Amino acid sequence: MPATESSPPLIEKHTIGYIPPQERHGKVRDLFTLWFGGNIAPLPIVTGALGVQLFHLNLFWGVIAILVGQLIGGVLMALHSAQGPQMGIPQMIQSRAQFGSWGSLLVVVIAGVMYLGFFTSNIVLAGKSLHGVTDSVSVPVGIAIGAVGSCAIGIIGYRFIHLLNRIGTWVLGIGILLGFGYIFSHIHSADFFTRGGFNLYGWLATVSLGALWQIAFAPYVSDYSRYLPANVSVAATFWTTYLGSALGSSLSFIFGAVAVLATPAGMETMDAVKLATGSIGPLMLVLFLLSVISHNALNLYGAVISMITLVQTFSWRWIPTGRSRAVLSVLVLLACCIAAIYSSADFIGHFVDLVLALLVVLVPWTAINLIDFYAIHKGQYDIDSIFRADGGIYGYYNPQALLAYAIGIVVQIPFMNTPLYVGPISVHIHGADLSWLMGLLVTSPLYYWLATRAGVSRRHQNVRQGRAGEA
Repeated sequence: MPATESSPPLIEKHTIGYIPPQERHGKVRDLFTLWFGGNIAPLPIVTGALGVQLFHLNLFWGVIAILVGQLIGGVLMALHSAQGPQMGIPQMIQSRAQFGSWGSLLVVVIAGVMYLGFFTSNIVLAGKSLHGVTDSVSVPVGIAIGAVGSCAIGIIGYRFIHLLNRIGTWVLGIGILLGFGYIFSHIHSADFFTRGGFNLYGWLATVSLGALWQIAFAPYVSDYSRYLPANVSVAATFWTTYLGSALGSSLSFIFGAVAVLATPAGMETMDAVKLATGSIGPLMLVLFLLSVISHNALNLYGAVISMITLVQTFSWRWIPTGRSRAVLSVLVLLACCIAAIYSSADFIGHFVDLVLALLVVLVPWTAINLIDFYAIHKGQYDIDSIFRADGGIYGYYNPQALLAYAIGIVVQIPFMNTPLYVGPISVHIHGADLSWLMGLLVTSPLYYWLATRAGVSRRHQNVRQGRAGEA
């Protein structure tokens, strides 16, 4: 008897292959809990605090900027998620339909590097958090424990990840609401409402932080919706993902800002959280530790999927199983643990800086992917061609996509503000990073114009003709 919604395997057997209709399972509401619970964590809390720490906004304007950024960026992120049930394949391998089998490799490699960077950074954070909970556990041991926990979750895969986040949504949601209540009833600063003010540059920079936070999920968000039944509507997938991610990350961003304002100026964010939450601080720290371990499984999962996609490009007959994914997960775990334990703190910091800079190259990819899916192909792709070594009807390269992609990167450079490079226009506007906005505004219409020219339009018509022939 084929697997049903009530009896999918616990350990995920698929990797990058197409998920057949009879193996689809789950409820669309699980997307809300996945992205809500996953965003209640220390990293978004620290990021959200920057609006008041670095850009000197007050509480009101900081909250408004956070909400605007999250709501705008969340639209792009959720549009990627809605592709999952329609395609039944991971996001990165679907990029072959836009860029060609070889043309997509740059984005696949960049996404893989990002996953590795975030995974390594988070296991360091988990190690320090565990050491903070109990001094008897050293940071290196804590790193290993956090890494093994994330690895186990990642190996089990899709179903277990969703289960943990269903539980985490309630636990972390209640926990952060209790944290808000405690902070507002135990404010340690006299200038909670008056510290900072409004400045346009800081406000725009904080909006950008929120938008980029959401866009960073784009390369793997549909990996967690591809098992849903194909008849799940685009609208249902979009709204459950959008509301979960935007609400969860907004709460964390705002929590960071509130904790910093409620404590004396100059404190580090997590120190401020510890002071501001007082007697419930240890509980909050434990909850955040569990959140880091659970959510970090997504980074490991994404890194392994990217590696498999890279290898399968040149060994197109190989569609690995869950065993291959488990072996690769352990190898990645060992490499990242070694880097986290034996590398200097500065090295890890520089690696994270590189990851943040790589977000610049994801913005034009996002624009091209969404325009191609919703405006050009309208969700209709030839899955067999996507898995062929020569790209099938999509070829090795799509020059129109690559041209739009390159231009989309170049136009962002003057507006960048990353730890590795600050563009001249960003300097002129006091550090606001508007590169993502410029990348979207230029790449989207440019790719649409290039892709709908007569010669390229015939390329897309091949998909419909091929489907008609199969029917």
